Amino acid sequence: MTKPFRLTYSTMFAPPEQVHTGFEAALKSVKGNLGQSYGHYINGEMVKAERYREKRSPINQDMLLGRFGDGTHDETEMAVSAASKAWPEWRSTPYHERNKILRKAASLIEERVYEISAAVALEVGKNRMEALGEVQETADFFTIYCDDFENNKGFDHTLPNDPLEGFKSTNRSVMKPHGVWAVITPFNFPFALAGGPVAAALVTGNTVVLKGATDTPWSGIMLAQCLHDAGLPQGVFNLVNGSASNVGQVLVEHPRVAGITFTGSYKAGMHIYRSLAAGTYPRPCIAEMGGKNATIVTRSADLDRAAMGIVRSAYGLSGQKCSALSRLYVDETVADELIKKLQAEIARIRIGDPTERMNWMGPVANAAAYDNFAAYCAQFKSNDAVILAGGEQAREGDLANGFYCQPTLVELPLAHPLWEEEMFVPILSLARVPNRETAMELTNAPDQGLTAGIYGSEGDVRWFLDNVEAGVIYANRPQGATTGAWPGYQPFGGWKGSGSTGKAIASFYYLPLYMREQSQTIVE
Repeated sequence: MTKPFRLTYSTMFAPPEQVHTGFEAALKSVKGNLGQSYGHYINGEMVKAERYREKRSPINQDMLLGRFGDGTHDETEMAVSAASKAWPEWRSTPYHERNKILRKAASLIEERVYEISAAVALEVGKNRMEALGEVQETADFFTIYCDDFENNKGFDHTLPNDPLEGFKSTNRSVMKPHGVWAVITPFNFPFALAGGPVAAALVTGNTVVLKGATDTPWSGIMLAQCLHDAGLPQGVFNLVNGSASNVGQVLVEHPRVAGITFTGSYKAGMHIYRSLAAGTYPRPCIAEMGGKNATIVTRSADLDRAAMGIVRSAYGLSGQKCSALSRLYVDETVADELIKKLQAEIARIRIGDPTERMNWMGPVANAAAYDNFAAYCAQFKSNDAVILAGGEQAREGDLANGFYCQPTLVELPLAHPLWEEEMFVPILSLARVPNRETAMELTNAPDQGLTAGIYGSEGDVRWFLDNVEAGVIYANRPQGATTGAWPGYQPFGGWKGSGSTGKAIASFYYLPLYMREQSQTIVE
């Protein structure tokens, strides 16, 4: 009997034909319904927004996806009030009943995986398999967090009685939700990095206000629809799309927001973290703040495997993953050979409309990234850097009306400032090093430590695992040198400036971040 296909970021490279058939049918349907207006989801219903913002696809700027609410202070206040009002009943609902609703939401996401993925692909500009993977991953987050909470018996533990004569003194440790939880999401994984934290907050008994990224407001709407149809009570989940200044800052400063999950830049994450620590009392902040991710290639590496994994990590989603490979340190004895293999792999990349099956690499998500790419390449051309592949915006033919960039490989002097900057575009910087120790010193040098990879011998791998300073690490992985974590397989979280908690998404330790412990002693 043939084993059913299980979509993950590791298995996405050779899906069965029915996956493509399902996506293409959904894409046709979704394209036939573009241009609608969407407000906000507050207190269990879609409400008209005070003002709207157009969203056009980065694939083709002529494609109007829709008009989406551009949140105000008052609308954000309404959402927080609804979540605050709903919290007492939601937290007191037995967790098996809460989980029944959330498992239904997971089922609905899976049922709608093709339709949601088609919309995500149009909204973000990611290829069909990346979009399908993101949506399926979100369903898995809901299921895994329900499982974790149940397996831990609601994080309610009986402790030994006090050894008192003449009294019975019982002890108990119980984790309890904080209250209203805000989730602030990035544009690159707008469905998964909304749905994952939302699921964790709801499973643990918090209520939620979600703020989607201004570049990707559609994903939050689709998540809200799934939660609504699953039967989530009014006010338990709320969505206000809008800017950081008009919605995000209101959530950060709001006295009834008990905690925040944020995914995005180091600068914004540290602002939120410091703000939540500076109040009357500190509030929890789960911040994942990106990385400047590195891979080491030793003289013992399988260079064919390395080239495949490096290209997939550096240029998947046009380099816009927080886990994307950005820095490559190659032993000087194998550097020339690896460069040739990388150039050959890069030359095979098909750039274009990522919803089309033939194209692997789509556009960057917005005009700012498109302009940044050009500025970075101009810096390379004006100094001692050597562009080994790419280096230009892709403007020809059908690509002229989107934000397409060539996958770029540059040999960069180690003193260049762009070794320090998270560029978030399809650019990979390469340096030759004399040995693995030098490579490790360079890998660990930045203040960030999200993901890292190595290609080398068994001894190289053991040494790497013992010395690298990053939260997610991969060795000899052709599916992606630094990318591809999947809930239930690879917990995802960063060290140092890449994360505020030292705990990873979908790990053994993640759900307790959304709760606080209470020690209870009762003497009879």
